[in-house]
Amino acid sequence: MSPLPRRSLDAGREGLLQKGRPWQITPDDFFTTANAVRLAAAQLFGASAHHISLTPSASYGIAVAARNLPIRSGQRVILLADQYPSNVYAWRTAARQNGAEICTIARPEDGNWTPHIIRQIDERTALAALPQCHWTDGSIIELAKVRDALDAFGAALVLDLTQSLGAMTFDLDRIRPDFAVAAAYKWLLGPYSTGILYSDTKYHSGVPIEEHAYPRRDAVDFAKLVNYRDDFEPGARRFDVGEMANFALLPALLSSLQQINAWGVGAIEASLRKITNEVAQSVQAAGLQVLPSDYRAPHFLGIRFERAIPNDLLGALNKQNVFVSVRGDSLRVTPHLYNDESDIAQFLKALLPFTDQR
Repeated sequence: MSPLPRRSLDAGREGLLQKGRPWQITPDDFFTTANAVRLAAAQLFGASAHHISLTPSASYGIAVAARNLPIRSGQRVILLADQYPSNVYAWRTAARQNGAEICTIARPEDGNWTPHIIRQIDERTALAALPQCHWTDGSIIELAKVRDALDAFGAALVLDLTQSLGAMTFDLDRIRPDFAVAAAYKWLLGPYSTGILYSDTKYHSGVPIEEHAYPRRDAVDFAKLVNYRDDFEPGARRFDVGEMANFALLPALLSSLQQINAWGVGAIEASLRKITNEVAQSVQAAGLQVLPSDYRAPHFLGIRFERAIPNDLLGALNKQNVFVSVRGDSLRVTPHLYNDESDIAQFLKALLPFTDQR
């Protein structure tokens, strides 16, 4: 997970202090920060705030999608091998309950998922549930091409953008997901247990996961909350998690989203691409394997060894103040703007003694 920017830490502290003085909290305070988060998140998606819901996790957003997308007996749901579980378990359950099947795309040897996904899309396809890039090694999926293939059969597209939103450009108008969710604790630089969900307009009369007061019409008038209403505020608010006001976490999330928008995702992407390309060239020269640049995300590098990753590698790196992850058979390297040339040099110095596996 990402560190929180200092300004986001400060905003979170102030939010928690506000909860320490609850007599100063007004009904408006239950909505103002949440609505500002919607606006900032909408800018990242290239959407309007009307399309944004607040979630505590990626799995919550996927559960909303699973509740509102029809899956019929005999249909198929397309997933990727080794996909992150948040975008798997809900579809396995939905398929089982509806007599449908899961179609899992095997990892391609060349790292190019897209043609293998498209070949499996046909009249049986209910939906494809995908990331923008794979969480283990950063291999990308060309979502615009997948969207075109799904359109030919009237199938849906559900995206978990946790591994990319905020660091990789996303063309909403071209890709047109039915639902797209991102947990905020990674590339959105936000706190744990926060996230954002985009839903297409055609689902805005759908069924929420939770039935609570705040998405209802005129909920800001707390004196009238016992005048129960069946009608919701317009847009995607009906999909908000309960207690969405979250005074400690939402201010920190808002600060981080505003910072990302100020930097610009395109600028972040370009900066991180430069770092990962430099690392890729160095590790390839040392005999390690990375995906071709056309098939990997700009902010994400999966390094593979000819044989297994050495068991003592992570511990040795940590002792030298270098922190990366092992996911599947990849050493996952995910820098951000706080990394500089000295960090790259330190990582390579620590890694290279492990590259000779003869």
